Amino acid sequence: MRQSTIKRSTNETQIQLTLAIDGTGNAKIETGVGFLDHMLHLWTVHGLFDLSIKASGDHHIDFHHTVEDIGICLGLAFREAIGDARGIRRYSSKLIPMDETLAQVAVDLSNRIYFSFSPALPKAKIGEFDAELVEEFWHAFVNNARITAHIQIPAGTNLHHIAEATFKAMAAALDEATQIDHRKSAVPSTKGVL
Repeated sequence: MRQSTIKRSTNETQIQLTLAIDGTGNAKIETGVGFLDHMLHLWTVHGLFDLSIKASGDHHIDFHHTVEDIGICLGLAFREAIGDARGIRRYSSKLIPMDETLAQVAVDLSNRIYFSFSPALPKAKIGEFDAELVEEFWHAFVNNARITAHIQIPAGTNLHHIAEATFKAMAAALDEATQIDHRKSAVPSTKGVL
């Protein structure tokens, strides 16, 4: 089973996270940030991962450190869980609607870091959650998973829907890209290594 456990303890956050790529959508998520819990729960379900997170952070300041550090930990766990990536599909892109919103995600599990998020979300709130933290989360994830990811939002006005569509699209893309293709027995690169 492709899985990983990451522990991170700083002066700002304490996180324990376990990710299984070949899961069933089982989520046990307690971050102290309600909106992030919701996003990670649906990411887990739509990606058919198993994810357990227990986190605390300096929420008396804001949610930034907790959101970013969970993105870091999830990225590290993802990278460790796919290992040498032997036999995976590697690429995927998904276009996901959420009412008036469309989110498009394209990923390459390449061991090369590149992240694009367009357009930037406004400096506004989704409940108590800063909308700009959606991009911050994915930036931390991509950097630590060592992947290439493009997130585009060609349509959308409701910030909750926009955030949710990006998490669902990323889940679906990562699920497909991590699938083992039984026609492949090697690392999916002409270089022989990612």
